Amino acid sequence: MSDTQPPSPSSTSNSARLSVGKPEFVAMIAGLMALNALAIDVMLPALEDIATALGVVGDDGLPDNRQQWIIYAYIFGFGAPQIIWGPISDRFGRRAPLFISLVGYIVTGLACALMKDFNTLLAMRFTQGVFASGARIVAVSIVRDLFVGRGMAAIMSLVMTVFMVVPILAPTIGQLVLYIAPWEWTFGVLAIFGALMLVWTALRLPETLPGTVRQPLNLKAAGRAYGQVLKSRVTFGYMCASGIIFGSLFAFIGASPQVFREVFGKDETFVYWFAGIAGTLACANFMNSRLVERFGMRRLSQAALIGFITLSLLNVTVSVFAPGNFILFFPLFALTFGCFGLIGANFNALAMEPLGKIAGTASAAYGFATTTVSSVLGFIIGYLYNGSTVPLLLGFVVLGVTSLSVVAVTERGKMFSSR
Repeated sequence: MSDTQPPSPSSTSNSARLSVGKPEFVAMIAGLMALNALAIDVMLPALEDIATALGVVGDDGLPDNRQQWIIYAYIFGFGAPQIIWGPISDRFGRRAPLFISLVGYIVTGLACALMKDFNTLLAMRFTQGVFASGARIVAVSIVRDLFVGRGMAAIMSLVMTVFMVVPILAPTIGQLVLYIAPWEWTFGVLAIFGALMLVWTALRLPETLPGTVRQPLNLKAAGRAYGQVLKSRVTFGYMCASGIIFGSLFAFIGASPQVFREVFGKDETFVYWFAGIAGTLACANFMNSRLVERFGMRRLSQAALIGFITLSLLNVTVSVFAPGNFILFFPLFALTFGCFGLIGANFNALAMEPLGKIAGTASAAYGFATTTVSSVLGFIIGYLYNGSTVPLLLGFVVLGVTSLSVVAVTERGKMFSSR
């Protein structure tokens, strides 16, 4: 793999094309990315109800681990299609693919509410993930169109800070829906939010990819663009490292209802503890937006990765020698995800930095790694749930060490650079 010389760590590249105010821009991008989080997190309180209603139960008549498939079917649909959305957005611009994605997201959300068969529901959830992936690709591509380097990391950190409001609120929204309506309306929430984002972006979001720099759309051009991604040592390395470490996030999302409810007996307060984890992530992302310009993406993300591994190891020890001790488990677990909040935006900016001219394709490759690869890893770890937190936490350690090893190889052993 060759090294592509990154641009200087300036704060912006083409920020003059940003015709809406920065706060609105950050909120809009966060909203587009939140389509994915909402489609996952608003479901969490309803998983058992959906599984029971559709007959997904074990021999004891209770919902079993297959309830997690409602989450993972969506995630699998979200992953691989990004490879297609990337070249499409580089060819036709950002707005048209975005609007197609949003309309598809709305329609499939409504369709999910009508499903009475579990397998058909999974198929529709997969399809909804396909459309949501288009919105995600466009959102990241727009940021890269306008910002570069540490500036992009700072903007993405602010986006993630706002974005994390959704995981904080979504389970509560899902729970409130269940208080006043059947589980089908959790999917209705997705359709409503998608419609709001469609109207907002149609009225306020400008086209950020000029026609003069758009790429041709054919297999040869797409292959050449993805070849550039693979040839860039920095892009490919941080893309792989992201795909690995993000597996911990998906493992937590899939297993969290069972961990909090079954291991610690927090059935009635689950949404609040889940919100606490999301809140820690939001605070970490906001802190990153303030620190990255001073310390650099590499120093922050690599130190945070080591912290992630260390805290996970400590929590494994707690889970083995003091099982069920929530007072020890939760603070360590929240701090672990605080470290995670200092990794995601920085890894994203590092991977995207060398390839601004094909931001859609680069975003697609990165999104594929952080969803398809990580969702498979997360699914494996989540499905190993055995009534304790040990498999989940050991999975975190393995993913953290592997991701750190990939980063070390990418940087040729020169860690904690100020670049």
